[in-house]
Amino acid sequence: MRNVKDLIPAATSGKHVGAASAPQPRSVDQGTASVVNSLFAELQCIFPAWKQAWPDEDSLKAAKRSWIKGFMAAGINSLEQIRFGIQQCRKSGGEFAPSVGRFIKWCEPTPEMLGLPDAAKAYREACANAHPAADRKWSHPAVHHAACETGFYELANLSEERSRKLFDRNYAITVRMVMTGQPLREIPLALPETVTVRTPEVGRENLQKLREMFKGGRG
Repeated sequence: MRNVKDLIPAATSGKHVGAASAPQPRSVDQGTASVVNSLFAELQCIFPAWKQAWPDEDSLKAAKRSWIKGFMAAGINSLEQIRFGIQQCRKSGGEFAPSVGRFIKWCEPTPEMLGLPDAAKAYREACANAHPAADRKWSHPAVHHAACETGFYELANLSEERSRKLFDRNYAITVRMVMTGQPLREIPLALPETVTVRTPEVGRENLQKLREMFKGGRG
């Protein structure tokens, strides 16, 4: 599957310009122009009041540049995601063109749109199958993958709040893999919510507190 990054190289490879340097115009290659122009042509057909957002050619060109930046910042990097966004535009029934933020949100399909159970059902299935005596029948390989990445022990023994948080993260990542046609692969562990950094100064301070405590306890 071709990525937006492959189709929009000029828009994503520009270098940062220093304050003293004059900004250099960026060229847009034919592949970039084709993808962006096709998307905006669809939006203009779907939303009859699109001129409220882009009243002239200059604002339309500026919007296209802004949307490309928004896609890359949000990780919208496959044409399949953009197709999902266009489908949601058609279903919205509105007359006015969406903001780039709303369109990006529409590019993220729900699990049900991909034929998967929603997160709550997937979690219940994973917990049921985490039991040692479970028959372990899976509704979809994505649920099995997310459960394995979360860990059967964790699903069976952690509190619902903690295990659900772990599973939801892994399931969301797995759903994105399915959506973009990627093979189901190992998911990197999330960083801990809090990280404690101990320095020599902290150690010396704690040691001094211990000394003072013991001094105070002597009769």
